[in-house]
Amino acid sequence: MIKHFRWLLAACLFVAHGAWAQLTVEITGAGANRIPVAIANFAGEGLLPQALTGIVRADLERSGLFKLVDPGPAQVAENAAVDLTQWKERGADALALASIVPAPGGRYEIRMRLYDIARQGKPDGMIFVFASATMRETGHRIADFIYEKLTGEKGVFSTRIAYVSKSAGRYELKVDDADGQNPRIALRSTEPIISPAWSPDGTRLAYVSFQAKKPIIYVHSLATGVQTVVANFKGSNSAPAWAPDGKRLAVVLTKDGSSQLYTINVDGSGLTRVASSSAIDTEPQFSPDGAHIYFTSDRGGSPQIYRVPSGGGNAERVTFEGGYNVTPRLSPDGKTLAYVTRNGGRFQIAVMDLATRQTQILTESSRDESPSFAPNGRMILYASEIGGRGVLSAVSADGRVKQKLSGSAGGDVREPAWGPFNQP
Repeated sequence: MIKHFRWLLAACLFVAHGAWAQLTVEITGAGANRIPVAIANFAGEGLLPQALTGIVRADLERSGLFKLVDPGPAQVAENAAVDLTQWKERGADALALASIVPAPGGRYEIRMRLYDIARQGKPDGMIFVFASATMRETGHRIADFIYEKLTGEKGVFSTRIAYVSKSAGRYELKVDDADGQNPRIALRSTEPIISPAWSPDGTRLAYVSFQAKKPIIYVHSLATGVQTVVANFKGSNSAPAWAPDGKRLAVVLTKDGSSQLYTINVDGSGLTRVASSSAIDTEPQFSPDGAHIYFTSDRGGSPQIYRVPSGGGNAERVTFEGGYNVTPRLSPDGKTLAYVTRNGGRFQIAVMDLATRQTQILTESSRDESPSFAPNGRMILYASEIGGRGVLSAVSADGRVKQKLSGSAGGDVREPAWGPFNQP
């Protein structure tokens, strides 16, 4: 039988600890050739209850792709005359300046200018208007702007992560900013909550809850808090995964015996069996184009990853290296497969280039689970176990950048899921 970590951990490895607060990020590895960037203190920042500059700097630093250059204590307006040669001599390849002024309706306007000193092009500019309540979100958006201009790919600082924590016998499904701050509780329960999965538009979470004393699949609106039952068939209903169109879910049901793959509309209609076998099929994930469903099965004698056309058909095996490979997760571009592999008795996060079939083990710990790609494909969020306690960590898809997310008040966290890019 597949010893599926998600079910085992939900059933017996959640440990009660003190109250859980927000997460903090510790960078334990950094990428090569980091971009040296100076983020000068924003002019007019004293108008705000919290420094925006600190949010932007922290975002860029924890990405592992930037090296922060000390700009000095002075506030520098975005329209200030600057000597770029001087900044280059201080080691900066890029310079960000900004000014904050009051705006109508009790809001604020921030005007910023970004100089790419290394390329010596014209500066890029941006204007943000925001309220105090959205100040952290604005800081993340500024960091995304800088990230995209300097790397050529979209930043993920404005995205969110979901995870499950347990404290004092209570389970909570939480949604945080991508930096582990600003936690919001989507659901509280005295019964386990597992397998959260983001809808493609980021407005809903699908998950499994035992609140009715059996595993039932729900879809939860983050805006209204309304739960909708999607699958409540006889036996177990588990492992929901969204189709790219946001209209269907791949699910695992035992209503006809062993765990088998189905698709179902979000309103609970249109149940369709996708694959048939006498083995255990579980942990489905749609490919980004919706053409295939990747899943874990022991149909070959040991847990391995397979894929099947999403409309049904013959399954083909994907992983062959190693005797235990589970929890397939596709990168947003569909080119890389992340999964959990058993390596020398340790369960670690690995990636496979689907074109070349080359594999790489990214993590060094012994009980890693639940990999989840950032929407730009750069980082992979996952859960690990340290000292008998569940913690969240992240690693870049090339293994160079490593982060550890930990709580200030202890706790036990599992089942991370990285949300999509924010909708315009």
